[in-house]
Amino acid sequence: MVTPNYGETIRLTVAQAVVKYIAAQYSVSDGVRKRFVPAAMGIFGHGNVAGLGQALDQLSDELPFVQGRNEQALGHAATAFAKHTLRTQVIAVTASIGPGALNLVTAAGTATVNRIPLLLLPGDTYATRRQGPVLQQLENPQAPDLTVNDAFRPVSKFFDRINRPEQLLYSLPKAFRVLANPVETGAVVISLPQDVQSHAFDFPKSFFEPHDWKIRRPEPSLDEVAEVAAAIKQAKNPLIIAGGGVIYSNATAELEALADATGIPVAETFGGKGAVQKKADWAVWGIGLEGSPETNKLANKADLIIHVGTRLTDFATASQSIFQNPKVKFVSINVSEFDGIKQGATTIVADAKLALSALTKAVAGYKVPAEWTAEIIEKNAVWVKARNAALDVNYTFDKSTLDPAFSEDTDAIMTQGQLLGVLQNHARSGDVIIAGAGGPPGDVQKVWDATEGRFAHLEFGFSCMGYELPAAIGVRLANPNPANRITTFIGDGTWTMAPTELVTAAQERLPLTIVVSENHGYQVIRRLQMWRVGNSFGNEFRYRQDGPVVTESAEASGKAPRLEGDYLFLDIVKMAEGMGAKAFRPMTTTEFAKVLDDTRDEQGPVVIVVPTIPHANLPASEVWWDVAPAEVHENSPWIQATSDDYNAGLKTQRFHY
Repeated sequence: MVTPNYGETIRLTVAQAVVKYIAAQYSVSDGVRKRFVPAAMGIFGHGNVAGLGQALDQLSDELPFVQGRNEQALGHAATAFAKHTLRTQVIAVTASIGPGALNLVTAAGTATVNRIPLLLLPGDTYATRRQGPVLQQLENPQAPDLTVNDAFRPVSKFFDRINRPEQLLYSLPKAFRVLANPVETGAVVISLPQDVQSHAFDFPKSFFEPHDWKIRRPEPSLDEVAEVAAAIKQAKNPLIIAGGGVIYSNATAELEALADATGIPVAETFGGKGAVQKKADWAVWGIGLEGSPETNKLANKADLIIHVGTRLTDFATASQSIFQNPKVKFVSINVSEFDGIKQGATTIVADAKLALSALTKAVAGYKVPAEWTAEIIEKNAVWVKARNAALDVNYTFDKSTLDPAFSEDTDAIMTQGQLLGVLQNHARSGDVIIAGAGGPPGDVQKVWDATEGRFAHLEFGFSCMGYELPAAIGVRLANPNPANRITTFIGDGTWTMAPTELVTAAQERLPLTIVVSENHGYQVIRRLQMWRVGNSFGNEFRYRQDGPVVTESAEASGKAPRLEGDYLFLDIVKMAEGMGAKAFRPMTTTEFAKVLDDTRDEQGPVVIVVPTIPHANLPASEVWWDVAPAEVHENSPWIQATSDDYNAGLKTQRFHY
């Protein structure tokens, strides 16, 4: 075979070429140049140890390596790192073949759903096939070229399997183009068969020269700006919904300038939490299912919705039930046309920072009516009063107010709201609170004051349990400033699912804090269950009554023992200490505050387990969510009432085109 004339070459293995190439890539955003991939993470197995493992060892000065405990968690850490760097940097993650690679699929889905760049380098089964089947290979009789890594295809924005060394010359630049593109970014997967990783090739030296990838800001069309401006000028009750795109675009100042100039209220989605950094009358807290009920009332009345940098999921729109003004119209700003046209919006397809600046000029002189401003201020005041009461660290919660049929006394004397109140009082500018699935992100969205640098890092696009603890590692790597506290807020349900990356944090001596709300189960899903089913089942951490679930006596009687015993006892403090962290279990708000103060400068992971009262929830958002109860419910009469409530909510659901 004749080899093309590549000019001066260097002989490298495929794995060495991959590492050397990604170590030489740079991102450029607003003139700031950074190493695009400053480090790699991974776990080695037979599918990547002799290839990528050897390459990372040989080239460790060019691409430092972090050892992990669970591949999915490492993917989450890398995603959080990219999110915190505003998508200007990524960490590469490698895994072996089979289960190691598949552990990364959930992380890929999380990154892609949230539009976060993630570079994955999973091993794959042998390309030559002469050894087959190899250990951990899934054989498909109809498709010998199919491997488990094909599971990445639907959850990735770019996927390629490298079966020949020279394919890297084409594939790697294509991969980095996607990583750097704010419209297309997400998980990028370079699947590397374990034999090909070790194969050598004479690569052109020029391929490994430093290369800059510009993260572009698409400019707005003046025609689109004029059309959206005209709609705003005609509006009496406009409302802005700010999403994560505002933050990634670093467009906070421009958003605030538009709101200052016009008085248009600004609500935030989960992804947009913290898009507004100043305190102002027009800043109206979160929107939707876990938003402020007063913000939702404004949305119900709004005649114009201006959504900026958001995907507008069902949590933000309350399953299309929240916009009830019969004359409501939608306009938007989004770098992605796909997201911009949602709700039938007239859209400015452009970078949020540039588009907001242009829009502010185009609506010069416009102010919302005084009546709308007065209503905004009034509803804000109502919510702030309710929020402050829920976070008050000094009140004593009356447990007798809970339904005795579904409640059980524990040693907890504070609510999860009070836990957040202590954290809020402790937070300083530059601190970050992280939450993902379950109750914590909803509570943070509802009551956390993310202004003046008290940032909230919420993963709620995929609502992925297990993201939160490794996310603290990613955020800490992106923000090494010891003056800034990085805190993950999770429940005991999430803790028991995925605590192992705490070992990595201890190994790396990373100062981070994990606050665990010990409320004995998946309480936010139990809350949903009570709303849409009417009976509690399978969500609390309880001992099984009368022995194992599968027994001869159970089969004979036709009745299985149920998970309805006492609350399960778990010693999370000992678990955390066993994984290298300092751990505490404060009982009161005063004790909790002292632990936070005493450990603020701790140079390593800290776990604080806070007993919280089960079933004591924050004030409801007062909106509907499309979760349908069972249409057939024999022996479950309590479902009828939930069905009636659901069907009443269906009547409020609207579609906008």
